[in-house]
Amino acid sequence: MKFATMLRGAFAAVAALSLAACGINSVPTAEEEAKAKWADVEAQFQRRANLIPNLAEIVKGAGANERGILTEVTEARARATSVNVSADNLDDPAAMEQFAAAQGQLSQGIGRLLASFEAYPQIQSNQNYLAFQSQFEGTENRIAVAIRDYNEAVRKYNTTIRTFPDSIGANIIHGADPMVPYSAVTEGADVAPTIDMTAN
Repeated sequence: MKFATMLRGAFAAVAALSLAACGINSVPTAEEEAKAKWADVEAQFQRRANLIPNLAEIVKGAGANERGILTEVTEARARATSVNVSADNLDDPAAMEQFAAAQGQLSQGIGRLLASFEAYPQIQSNQNYLAFQSQFEGTENRIAVAIRDYNEAVRKYNTTIRTFPDSIGANIIHGADPMVPYSAVTEGADVAPTIDMTAN
């Protein structure tokens, strides 16, 4: 009787280990981790979009050139906040590319606007501007960290669903598809913006 009980216990332990090794738990765990990291990315982009109205208040009256750039930034913000990628379509490359493009346009516009302020010492010395610049730099850093963390979670998830023995559970039980990592698609993002101040 003791031997039969021990044999059943050993069989149950082996069965539990083999099920755990087949992606029954590891695939959904990795998927949920990636989705949580994507939520962090969205939160940081939203934080940046929320800063734009503060920037608008600071820029008012700075000059025609800055107002033109501010209009571009405001329009880019509207586009960036209208493009959404939910946790359910993180495996759609087209949606991810569209989201990245909208965010990239907003980044470029804000970068050009901030660069134009170098010609205006009165704006640079404004406490509101300095506070905004600090908040914006912090937000950009948070975005970079959130994207890095998301991409690492996607890498782990994609590795999990493609490697044996987790691929068994990923394909047979979960029907898992690879997720798309976030990548910036902004053309010319590697080139510093040039500002033409001759219009003033």
